[in-house]
Amino acid sequence: MKILFICGSADPGKDGVGDYTRRFCGELIRVGHVAQIVSLCDKKVTTFTNQNQEIEEVKVTVYRIPISSSNNQRLIWSQEIINKVQPDLISLQFVPYSFNPKGLPFWLPSFLTKLRGNHKWHIMFHELWLGMDLNSNFKSVCIGLLQKKLITKILNGKEKIIINTQTDLYQSKIANLGFKARVLPLFSNIIKNNGSSLGKITTDFELKFCIFGSIHYGAPVEKFIEELKLVLFESKEKRILRFVFIGHCGVAIEEWRKVLLTNKINFEITGFVTDKEISNILSSCQYGISTTPYILNQKSGSLTTMFDHHLPVLCVARNWVVKGFNQRPFLNLMNFQNKMTIEEFMNRKFSKSSENNLEFVALKFLDGLEKSN
Repeated sequence: MKILFICGSADPGKDGVGDYTRRFCGELIRVGHVAQIVSLCDKKVTTFTNQNQEIEEVKVTVYRIPISSSNNQRLIWSQEIINKVQPDLISLQFVPYSFNPKGLPFWLPSFLTKLRGNHKWHIMFHELWLGMDLNSNFKSVCIGLLQKKLITKILNGKEKIIINTQTDLYQSKIANLGFKARVLPLFSNIIKNNGSSLGKITTDFELKFCIFGSIHYGAPVEKFIEELKLVLFESKEKRILRFVFIGHCGVAIEEWRKVLLTNKINFEITGFVTDKEISNILSSCQYGISTTPYILNQKSGSLTTMFDHHLPVLCVARNWVVKGFNQRPFLNLMNFQNKMTIEEFMNRKFSKSSENNLEFVALKFLDGLEKSN
């Protein structure tokens, strides 16, 4: 099968969806398919570029169209690529902000309907629209309504379309629009370093938590640390508590830093580190922390990376509630509420699952295509 993926940008290491698409292509190529990428609004090129990008020793052909291009020129280049590749399937990797800095790509629905070829259509919804949660402000709700109309227009623009998304929440929202979507789990963009010298916990007296990637605001940090200290104090095992913050965590790290300093808890902030170093650090930890709101964790690349390193993860995040939706429990993720939650979490062992494994996700994707025939 020949598959052409469409995403916003394809700058290696700088765009999460671009990195996801590249690694996905690499796996599809390994199992015998032809998979290529076109980035419609690439932020890091100034001219139309055709290049090979390597991922895990596999070369992926990537066509990069500058974000500065006119929509007419973008259409001309895209159609030329389709005519050249002759794909059996075009897969749109949808994030509204990938195609417009304000998250409102009004040009996209008509652009997609103008593309010609003997191919099927697939859309992977990495994100939908703003304003879903009950605490959304007026501006988010207004932008969300426009984004919802755009998505509906895209879906109505094709007679038959195969739809995937990453979360149960998004699946239910797409169903409310009158379309059927299957959940395709996310996989890690960080390649696990199985040969790591830090592949096991090196001390019995240190209890090590990691927080990887951007930290979301509003987490009940102070309450969590107080309850965690109490659990450790009552435990027969006296271990030193340590936190490791991996990568560029954003401004919300200051709240964590302040609370940890106040409670005299050891912590380390790594800043930028390589993928290999990330894997090494994760392999040396016992537990992970996610600050993504509980019902959105299926779209967290940081979470899947921690899962890939066999870490049970505790969600310490702001309350994010969507009217009429109740999230099913996750296998290796618990939602922090109180001291009892921490006690239950620390007694829980990681349950091995292939759900977030790249090979499993690729096979599930291909199986979904077969069933749609």
